[in-house]
Amino acid sequence: MTDTTPIPARKHIIVGVTGASGFGYSATVLEILHDLGIETHLVISRSAMLAMGHETSLTVHDLKALADHTYDNRDIAAPVASGSFRTAGMIVVPCSAKTLAEIATGLGGNLISRAADVVLKERRRLVVMFRETPLHLGHCRNMVQLTEMGGIVMPPVPAFYPRPQSISDIICHTSARIIDLFDLPVDLPGRWKEH
Repeated sequence: MTDTTPIPARKHIIVGVTGASGFGYSATVLEILHDLGIETHLVISRSAMLAMGHETSLTVHDLKALADHTYDNRDIAAPVASGSFRTAGMIVVPCSAKTLAEIATGLGGNLISRAADVVLKERRRLVVMFRETPLHLGHCRNMVQLTEMGGIVMPPVPAFYPRPQSISDIICHTSARIIDLFDLPVDLPGRWKEH
């Protein structure tokens, strides 16, 4: 039997935002994906909503306005919770230690961890921007486990070779590096050029 479901003309990427620090990355990733014509499906954890108010002037409403679709993290019946919903993958930016542990151990108690589990089981790209330091052995083991499952752990380590002049430059470069992992045509400042 042949699947006659049409493949979407636009690529879809799920963006999860959890209660770690680094919401500027979330907004920038959503902005770059929008500029590339990628349809975004945003899920924000309750902890992220609380932390956002302490860290930035960015509001939940502002972040939701950058996405094409948004879902409640408690809604495990949302389309992104199903493997039959075709996506190019998922980015969790920022990713808290709690969310990393939930994904690495296959717990699907909320939409973010369930969608990440689906992305992994469907062998799609999962990138988590783990935002914790220093690390204890449990964090390291969860990162190893997620990597062994096919995920990519990408902490927001600033690159200095493009000679950033501001925090915004650092955030933009790291966000572009995340999107570069999806083989999308993103402008990456300082990309190594062949001669």
